[in-house]
Amino acid sequence: MTFDRVPSHNRGVAPGHPWWRQAVVYQVYLRSFADGNGDGTGDIAGIRSRLPYLRSLGVDAIWINPWYVSPMNDGGYDVADYRAIDPQFGTMDEAIGLIEDAKRVGLQVLLDLVPNHTSSEHPWFKEALVSAPGSAARARYHFRPGRGPKGSRPPTNWAGMFGGSTWTRVADGEWYLHLFDQTQPDLNWSSPAVIAEHEDVIRFWLEKGAAGFRVDVANGLVKDPEYPDIGAEGVPVPYSDLDLLHDIVRDWRKVVDEYEAILVAEAWVESWDRLANYLRPDEYHQAFEFDFMQAPWDAEIMKGIIDAALIGSSGVGSAPTWVLSNHDIVRQVTRYALPQDVDARAWLLKGDRSLLDPGLGLRRARAAALLMLGLPGSAYLYQGEELGLPEVHDLPFEVLEDPTWVRSRHTRKGRDGCRVPLPWAASGSSFGFGRDGSWLPQPAEWSSLSVEAQDGVTGSTLELYREAIGLRSRYLVGTAEFGWVAAEGEVLVFDRGEVTVVVNFGADPVPLPHGEILITSIPADDGLLPSDGAAWLRPS
Repeated sequence: MTFDRVPSHNRGVAPGHPWWRQAVVYQVYLRSFADGNGDGTGDIAGIRSRLPYLRSLGVDAIWINPWYVSPMNDGGYDVADYRAIDPQFGTMDEAIGLIEDAKRVGLQVLLDLVPNHTSSEHPWFKEALVSAPGSAARARYHFRPGRGPKGSRPPTNWAGMFGGSTWTRVADGEWYLHLFDQTQPDLNWSSPAVIAEHEDVIRFWLEKGAAGFRVDVANGLVKDPEYPDIGAEGVPVPYSDLDLLHDIVRDWRKVVDEYEAILVAEAWVESWDRLANYLRPDEYHQAFEFDFMQAPWDAEIMKGIIDAALIGSSGVGSAPTWVLSNHDIVRQVTRYALPQDVDARAWLLKGDRSLLDPGLGLRRARAAALLMLGLPGSAYLYQGEELGLPEVHDLPFEVLEDPTWVRSRHTRKGRDGCRVPLPWAASGSSFGFGRDGSWLPQPAEWSSLSVEAQDGVTGSTLELYREAIGLRSRYLVGTAEFGWVAAEGEVLVFDRGEVTVVVNFGADPVPLPHGEILITSIPADDGLLPSDGAAWLRPS
């Protein structure tokens, strides 16, 4: 396989525009991207070996999930040392080498910042456990007395993101807060030590050449200091999207501006009115458009989400950041393959397998890719979506590692199915991922979805992504033009300057506008776009 099709100079970046405003960013889930040393786990050496592939896609940047020292209770999002590379992934010299190699081929490197919590193995938390209640060491976290007789009940009724309570009791009777797993104690952002530490961590990695950070749990940093119980529906959640967290972000922004770097928010909030707060000129540069990712395959709903994002972002001088998948979400090929009223996450465990229509899911995922890449703003791709990979919904229970599986008492299967290592070759023990297998098993049918099987094959999903990103760079980057075109039925049509984008959500073929067809997600015969198809045209 050779990957040398795209020039390395400013791909997708218009002169005078910050690179990130219209960038295509590729998310690298490190453990599952490529294994350079043959131990079954992805690593930095693996990424470096696959930079030609990333270059061939035409993306502008990569975002790498956490590579810091971690006991890996939550896939690296339990950080024990923010300034060191976990040995299973490589060394600091390799990390710096990757950043330098990527820049040489025109790729920026974004890292993950995990500021909401540390690992329970972090030196700070170890110190807190042996310190007295009320001590400075405990003030870096949320330690509270319990309720009820002898403080035997948790301080609040808050439920954990992975299931179970958000509180764990320590030997002296106090409880500590963890919105996620008990090995992920939440930091207390009212502590000056916490604020100073993270500003220093940000500088540490920017000095090493990082282009910015995707910020984990961006909406969850600040907790209500009164620690109220969660009340009736409609009452604000006391640990999410509190206004005080924006003061923290403004301080970060001052730091990253010194380096011309960026901040990207993973902010799960209720509406664009709230999300816009994160995108004010002195806060985050980008925030993921999760409503778009979670939308059903429905033209009217999708149009409303796109309108809200375009209007909401323009109101604060920003642009939307589109995404269809990531390491926490059921892959879109599988989501779109299920009936609209089926909860894909719940379906993973015991759902009716006869409901799944893989062909339908792939058709819709390919059309959704052209929709996303045709919109104004930036787009984030999750590794493997360019291959049309589905969720691996039938992983054996004994290989599951996501803490959701344990903390939900085996009622939620978790996120392992979207984290299965990539298939690079059509054969071999791990389809080219590494020499001797992979940390999660890959389905046999992934042979036909491998990079080797799709590379250079006209009509393959890999070539669809390559072609679309190239056309996007040629025709769409540098213009903010956008306008809906009236269309009947379950069809969305919009103009982007020289290009018209058509997406058919309906059951019947629809006629395409007159013009030169640049790309389609499905063959369009006799000027008709089939159901669940998308096309880009240059109007005549």
